[in-house]
Amino acid sequence: MASCEKVIQDQLQKYGFKREADLSELYLANKGLIDVTDLSRFQMLKYLWLNNNKIKKVHCLNYIYRLTELYLHNNDLTNITGSLSHLKSLQVLMLHNNQLTKLVGTVSELKGMQFLKTLSLFLNPLAQDSGYRLYVIHYVPSLHLLDRREVKQEERNAAFSLYNAERACVLKSLAFGRRVKAPLLAKARAPAIRSLTYCDKSGLRRNQKKVPLQDPDAAVLNRAMQRSLMQYSSIDWNTIPSSEQKRLEDQPSESPKIITVKFR
Repeated sequence: MASCEKVIQDQLQKYGFKREADLSELYLANKGLIDVTDLSRFQMLKYLWLNNNKIKKVHCLNYIYRLTELYLHNNDLTNITGSLSHLKSLQVLMLHNNQLTKLVGTVSELKGMQFLKTLSLFLNPLAQDSGYRLYVIHYVPSLHLLDRREVKQEERNAAFSLYNAERACVLKSLAFGRRVKAPLLAKARAPAIRSLTYCDKSGLRRNQKKVPLQDPDAAVLNRAMQRSLMQYSSIDWNTIPSSEQKRLEDQPSESPKIITVKFR
């Protein structure tokens, strides 16, 4: 079994690289490696193959911020915490057929990878979790392909409802000015009477007892009146004479007009 450093030097000589900084691809697969030497000197590295070895820990990727594809499948990895989170440019990550057991810890390592499109985690103990796929889809939303299967919109919706149930419930309850059918469970009890605050024609705020969602128009008006009043002012540039007009006219120009718009 050849050492990792010897394999690297052989590749540099084979492909004629005179400077380590010029290396953008490194193939170290199928070498029987147990450990990998520090690769931080290859700061231009974009593609790295470490698959089909016997690697148990990944601590060799410091300062390689340009890496876009990383192949670590078919190894003996048990934990990747603190090893990959700095790889913000990663687009492809293969981790299948390892010994990863901690779903939360593994996914936490990937949350900051906003460009990650392809991920494989199957044939790991963590993939046996019943909610594994939806959990990964929810916390790594950039994924297009997970475990060689396309991520569908239906799965994204299901993951959102499962792991962000409170917000999903709020979104489903919004009426947007149209009547919303109440759930069957809600029909069994009378809705609570609440005080509705609104403004009359004179601008005075008044309270009125109303049943929620029984009067959609009043509900929309009440929500609108609770919004902050916005005001924008701008000069009417059409009333301001140009420099040439100022020279031709003897009389002083009028003060510029200000246009003010208010809305909620």
